[in-house]
Amino acid sequence: MLSCILSGVLASVIFASCGAAVTTVNVDGTAAHSIPPLLFGQMFEDINSGDGGIYAELLRNRAFQQMQPNTIEALFGWAPINGTSINVIADPVPLSDALPNSLELTIPSGSSGQVGFGNAGYWGINVNASWTYNASFYYKFPSASDFSGNLTVMLQSSIGAVYANASVPVHGSTTNWMQVVVQLTPASSPVSTTNIFTVTVDGASAIGEKINFAMFSLVPPTFKGRANGLRMDIAQTLYDMKPSFFRLPGGNNLGNSVSTRWQWNATVGNLIDRPGRMGDWGYVNTDGLGLLEYMYLCEDMEMEPIMAVWAGYSLDGTSLPENDLAPYIQQAIDQINFVIGDSSTSKPAALRASLGHPEPFYLQYVEIGNEDFFAPNSYIYRWRDFVGNLTATFPQLKFIATSLPSYPTLDPIPKQYDNHVYQTPGWFAENAFYYDSVKRDGTYYFEGEYAVTSTNASDLYGTFTDGRLIYPNMQGSSGEAAFMTGLERNSDIVFAASYAPLLMNIANYQWSPNLISFDASHVYPSTSFYTQQLFSVNRGTEYLPSTLPQNGTLHWSVTRDAPTNTVIIKIANAGMTTEEMSFELPFVGVQGTGTATVLSGSATASNSPETPNAVTPVTSQIKTGESFSYTAPAYSVSVLRVEVK
Repeated sequence: MLSCILSGVLASVIFASCGAAVTTVNVDGTAAHSIPPLLFGQMFEDINSGDGGIYAELLRNRAFQQMQPNTIEALFGWAPINGTSINVIADPVPLSDALPNSLELTIPSGSSGQVGFGNAGYWGINVNASWTYNASFYYKFPSASDFSGNLTVMLQSSIGAVYANASVPVHGSTTNWMQVVVQLTPASSPVSTTNIFTVTVDGASAIGEKINFAMFSLVPPTFKGRANGLRMDIAQTLYDMKPSFFRLPGGNNLGNSVSTRWQWNATVGNLIDRPGRMGDWGYVNTDGLGLLEYMYLCEDMEMEPIMAVWAGYSLDGTSLPENDLAPYIQQAIDQINFVIGDSSTSKPAALRASLGHPEPFYLQYVEIGNEDFFAPNSYIYRWRDFVGNLTATFPQLKFIATSLPSYPTLDPIPKQYDNHVYQTPGWFAENAFYYDSVKRDGTYYFEGEYAVTSTNASDLYGTFTDGRLIYPNMQGSSGEAAFMTGLERNSDIVFAASYAPLLMNIANYQWSPNLISFDASHVYPSTSFYTQQLFSVNRGTEYLPSTLPQNGTLHWSVTRDAPTNTVIIKIANAGMTTEEMSFELPFVGVQGTGTATVLSGSATASNSPETPNAVTPVTSQIKTGESFSYTAPAYSVSVLRVEVK
């Protein structure tokens, strides 16, 4: 039998006679450091999550960007209706230099009834009778004719049930591009999202006619009513996490090659002047969600950007030689000026002002490249040249390095590093003390990407063998929470952290798991989302030292919200059994009741489209005081809030 011996003031485990182990946590009432304001935020990467995701545009391949004309592939997302002929052509007189292609509709002989084409959206279109949709497109007749008739614009089911329609008169004399803008308010809300957006004309009256179309759009109401804005339910879910920052344009989204890299100036201004680009995940990005939209996203969600600039390295392995960097450094300077420059002295800033935002946006952190630990040797000169020039132009900004902190040696010495890790649940729990031993030498750390991706260490990066997670589960989320207690404990040097990736369209994805999943009409917050939310909304203002965890699966962190004098205790139990805990608070006037918000479930419990609410936080009252007990469920994340008079 084990005897009940407590050795030392900070001993963490007491074995009660004839009972289970009890972990005693002694809390120090003197704050060790303040909690950095950016500690918990979000990292965006466009993996079928920008277009067809948080960006509210509903039509797929809306402008035939980056498409090869006269191919089946160029019609991706579009289909003919009632025997008509459609083709994507290189238009002799395109809508814009950025959009050289158009959709050519040819009405063949023998046509009757409504003929035209339709778009099924991004794996469906959500039709909601409480919404009014803004629909638009450009059209012209390539050759003048005496045709006079109507184009009918509709939202309908895949079998032809009409939910909304509008009629637009057109004339064959219109040989210059003309924009059509209509509003569609559905009469009912179908449960199914297998709906289509259609444009048709009376076939019998239009036989032999050709009509060209370009730059379609179908947009429902957006988050906070922002023009060219965000899908409301996804944006609201992100907002509900109360993030402090948004990392953009997002990791590998910076570019797979030099020619296809993300370029800020190709993502701003009129939509018809944005050429789009082949993204890093095998599909075209419209860039409708561009730099200005990212900045508005941050404003509307009350967070600040952590913005990356492309720094001469691409995922295909290309590292530009030092002599070739000058124009790319200038492009980075212009990108930053667009965000924070003075519109009276900077052309990029003047462009921002002309687009409706005369005042600079807020920006303090700029990331130089992304994951440059893949090209450490060239990063030596790329870091030196980019940071040297950017610091001279923007001395007020802080620049984040993306190589490993340990290699290579960089000059100037980085003050901030971005660390990334994808691992197993056990790794995260076991490495909750990773930053405890890191030197306090004036260097700060951004945990820019981290997540449990698999229970199998051999499948952490996407081969989808046994153990790879599709959706986060409680075994993984509780392991992440254990690691997060270490981030909070070491937030004197860890200034920001973000789970990655952020969003996943369940109909088509290249990476899993993700923080939030969605389809055409629903959003599915994961167990890891609720973990992030619990830490974010309960972060407090100062860190209170306490007994350190010892048993490998049970971890905690204690903070205090000074304005309300509330002690906040976060507990991660990444083990398969419940854990008995006892807390000793060094305060007088501790309230006798507090709250416990608990996220718990079996190891494999997860939220999915089939079980969207399998695991959600539950809040209840608990007995508290200067000394009190708590039982942490297996595979759980708990937040205890205790007020002090």
